Amino acid sequence: MPARRQVTTMCPMNCLPTQCGMTVEVEENKLVSLKGDVHNPDSRGFLCIRGRAAGEIFDNPKRLLRPLRRVGARGENRWEECSWDEAYNLVVENIQQTQPERVGLWRGHGVGTTGVASSLISRLGILAGYQNWNTGIVCWNMGGYGLGLTGTLETHTKEDMAANSRTILFWGSTLSSQPGTAPHLIEARKRGAYVVHIDTRRTEISRHADEVILLQPGSDAALALAMAHVILQEGLSDQAFIDQHTLGFAEFAAHVQQYTPEWAAQMTGIEPERIRQLARRYATATPAMIVLGGSSMYKHQHGWEASRAIACLPALTGQLGLAGGGLGPRHGASPRSDGNANVIQDIVARPNPAPIPSHMPTISTAFQYGKIDVLLVLGSNMLSTFADNNALARGLEQIKFIVSFDLFMNETARRYADLILPGTAWLEDIGLKQTATHMYLMERALEPEGECRSLITVLRQLADRLELENFFPWANEEEYINALLAKQQTSSGKKLTVDDLRTSSGYWQKSGLEHIAYLDHQYHTPSKKVEFWSERAQEAGLPPLPTYTMPQREAYPLRFCQGRTLTAFHAFFDEGQALPTLARVNPGPELWIHPQDAQAREIETGSLIVMNNERGSFQARAHITEDVLPGVVWMRDGWAGVNRLTSGAPVIPLQANDAVAGIPGGQATYDAWIEVHKVVGIKA
Repeated sequence: MPARRQVTTMCPMNCLPTQCGMTVEVEENKLVSLKGDVHNPDSRGFLCIRGRAAGEIFDNPKRLLRPLRRVGARGENRWEECSWDEAYNLVVENIQQTQPERVGLWRGHGVGTTGVASSLISRLGILAGYQNWNTGIVCWNMGGYGLGLTGTLETHTKEDMAANSRTILFWGSTLSSQPGTAPHLIEARKRGAYVVHIDTRRTEISRHADEVILLQPGSDAALALAMAHVILQEGLSDQAFIDQHTLGFAEFAAHVQQYTPEWAAQMTGIEPERIRQLARRYATATPAMIVLGGSSMYKHQHGWEASRAIACLPALTGQLGLAGGGLGPRHGASPRSDGNANVIQDIVARPNPAPIPSHMPTISTAFQYGKIDVLLVLGSNMLSTFADNNALARGLEQIKFIVSFDLFMNETARRYADLILPGTAWLEDIGLKQTATHMYLMERALEPEGECRSLITVLRQLADRLELENFFPWANEEEYINALLAKQQTSSGKKLTVDDLRTSSGYWQKSGLEHIAYLDHQYHTPSKKVEFWSERAQEAGLPPLPTYTMPQREAYPLRFCQGRTLTAFHAFFDEGQALPTLARVNPGPELWIHPQDAQAREIETGSLIVMNNERGSFQARAHITEDVLPGVVWMRDGWAGVNRLTSGAPVIPLQANDAVAGIPGGQATYDAWIEVHKVVGIKA
């Protein structure tokens, strides 16, 4: 009888910048047990419900195990099995019947479960001349865009926060996005750090905070500008730092005179004196760190203004390049270190005569105007991620051939796919994941179920059939991972390899790691200084100084917001419903609503309600709570139908999309003003 084996790996979720280690036991190609890895230097044995539930992927009756092609009309959800050869032939035939620029590649978090496939998707798109979008536009890019204009993209590590921060502002960030930060937050508090949580709702961080400040959605920039006003008015700025390391201070100082705490109180709902106290604490109880949210706090009109304004605060107070200061762990960002090597720099791009930019409204419009004939949707449920999925749905209807690669069916696949390709789960592949501080080997523990294939295998086999030369110049997947590891240096000076990782239990602290950002004070701007005044912004048609623009109110009384919880991860696993554990804790959409708003509508906790506005409607159950403000309602993201309600207007105009190199500003607006009605005749 085969012996039971223990394998060290990583959770398939992508909770960057902190990911969690796993130890699994397998026997006779079956998963026997799964638990947190107590030796993992990042997670230290922690594993949340999402990671623990991932074991339910295997032997799951809902899992896709064979290629399926559509039977009948789209939307009927009728399928028949086909062979992989037949599936590949369908893809190749449809690609060859059109032009390369009419083929699109859209990837989601599902392709990142082993950390190694994304570069190959880019490599395929560049070599073939396909539309190859930066899908960070639905996630972290908008925050990075504002930070990039100011010049403060690098972060400090959670270890630096734990050891050195005296004040910590968790601003729009949640532990559900970076659970590995929690132990370091607790260490900082035990050392005496004062923690402030600033958000539009109370979350798990609120329980760890000394002070919780709830503000109106979309008003973060107003708060930051008022804090800057107080810091300057009361002489709390660091003039030596400003003179040496910033640009445009005189203009900024004059500009923020208008943003008084009294003005900000009207925008944010926070009392003027509380704004003053927050500004004083941040500027004097130093070193002070701001841990910014990665995604949800920017998903509104003018969302980039928040990170642009907040990024000025550490420069104003001289908190950059200082242990315990600056900006803390954030999704889409990292401290200075050597990460994966660039494995696409050796190829020559095929010209694309009609590029469609990484700009969500432009992509939806291109779909609707028939500019894409073939779309490969890789590890994504697009209908759950795009704002205004009414427009997206109209666009998907116009695309002639759509392929979905995933573990389970999802709403996009059911309604619009013509071909389904079953992917392997993380334990069935070899992988390489990285956190802010470490690289981790993910060993293959199981043989694939059914006829599932890894995305790397699928891409290689498609590239062969499409006769794309030099797509995979490595002998095998281990050699490819060695190429990704090429920037990591061992103590002897040689390049790190998979075999080296195996001898070190699969863990590796990144080469060149700096726990403190910007020790050299070389910032991510053309001037290499922190730019209060941004010429790039002005050239792109944006305000050169940080601003706040009040969101335009719609003709409905409740402001709708969405974000993440510890029990779900976007639309993974068919909106969480394919895994029994996650389905049990997320039985359906639940809308958080304040008691005042619920009472006015005769709504009780558990009531079936309808959310509606001029764009559409969506059903949910009511959860009455004071964790949201009156006039604000909130729901976890990932439910495909909820984005029927959201705006989809551009946050950044197209002409400003590429103002920050490598971080397109192409997010659409997820704003929605809604009304909520109780469904009469249905008991809770």
